[in-house]
This record gives sequence, C-alpha cells and structure tokens, in this order.
Amino acid sequence: MVIIGSCWRRAVEGWQNVVESMDSEHRHMLRGGSVSNFFLRDSLTLCHPIFVGGLYGLMISVALLPLMTYGGLSIGEGYSQIGREWLFQMLVIVAITSILGAFSILISTIVKRPPARLVYIRRILFALPFIGLTVLSASIIDNQYGIILDRLGWFIYILPGPLWIHLSYAPRWRIIDRIDRGIEPFEGMKMTIYGDTKTASPESDFDLEEVIDIV
Repeated sequence: MVIIGSCWRRAVEGWQNVVESMDSEHRHMLRGGSVSNFFLRDSLTLCHPIFVGGLYGLMISVALLPLMTYGGLSIGEGYSQIGREWLFQMLVIVAITSILGAFSILISTIVKRPPARLVYIRRILFALPFIGLTVLSASIIDNQYGIILDRLGWFIYILPGPLWIHLSYAPRWRIIDRIDRGIEPFEGMKMTIYGDTKTASPESDFDLEEVIDIV
C-alpha cells in the first residue's frame, strides 16, 4: 500500500506512536539500530526487505569496482570491458541479495518469530566483509588460489547483509507493517521477544548496523 502526503505522514506517525506506547523491551526491539531507523523512517513499501537487500547488494558492488578495475587492467582489459563486467556482476549481486530479502520476509511470515539480537556474534559479523574482500582481492590479483577460494570469498563478502535482514530486519519490518495496517502485531507468535529482556540494554543491541555502515 502506497500512501501519499499527509495520509502517509499520519500512517508513519501511527505505527511509531504504537511502538512508543509499548514497554521498553519491545520498544527497543522494534526501534532497532541506526540503519533500521534510517530505512524505517520512510514508507514501509520502500523499506521492504527486498529493496533493502537490493540496496546492500548495490553497496558492496560499488566497493568491488576499484578491485575489478585493477584486476582487469592487469590483464590488458579496456575500461569499457571492465565496466560491462562490473555492471553484470552488480546485477547478479543485487538480484541475489533481493531474492534473499524476499526469502527472509517469507520465512518470517511463516515462522512468526521476533527480531533476533546479534549481540554475541556482531564482532564476527563485523569482520566478515573485510575478510571476504581480502579473499576476493587475493583471488583476483593471483589466480593460482583457484575457484574454491574465489567462491568462499564471495560467500563471506555477501553474507553479512542478507544475514542481518533474515535474523533482525525482516522480522522487525513484518511486525511494524502489521501495526501500520492495524493488525495485531504479535498474533500467532509463541514468543514476542528473545533473551532476558530484564537485562537488555540499548547499548548492547547494535545488530549488524556497524557492518553495513562500513561496507
């Protein structure tokens, strides 16, 4: 549903007011971190997990451009050929991350689970894009490492965004979308929040925002 003008503003303020009226644990869970808030400040249609996944794919594709340019020039390719190869690679990555975003919201709708807190693994996830980019750099600069290492680098490089969407953003978006449409947000859920909510603190729940900010 696309809402325009003052109606859209009332709808956004509506779900935000509902979230603000909840207890502190659920309010913090649905607010998310800085990146979640960046997307959720606009229309829920525009911040659908499919589009957020596609945007992540575009971001990491842009980060690959200097590396692909260096690799192409080192083997005598022209800028036009490098541009075509990068454009094709970008479309593939955006398609993959968008499809994974669609899969995540589908699973979230079926399973009806709350957003996960990635507190205990966020340091590992934070490092994954850098590790993946390092592996890809090695495989592009020196082909002797083989296709297995190349595929491993792609997997590690792409993983953080779709994983954040699947575990945290898609479940959060689903609940907020139900609030926006006037539907009971926690209907059918066996639990509405993970972990020990009494000891949860806003400072400890950054999800994967740090990873996306860097990439």
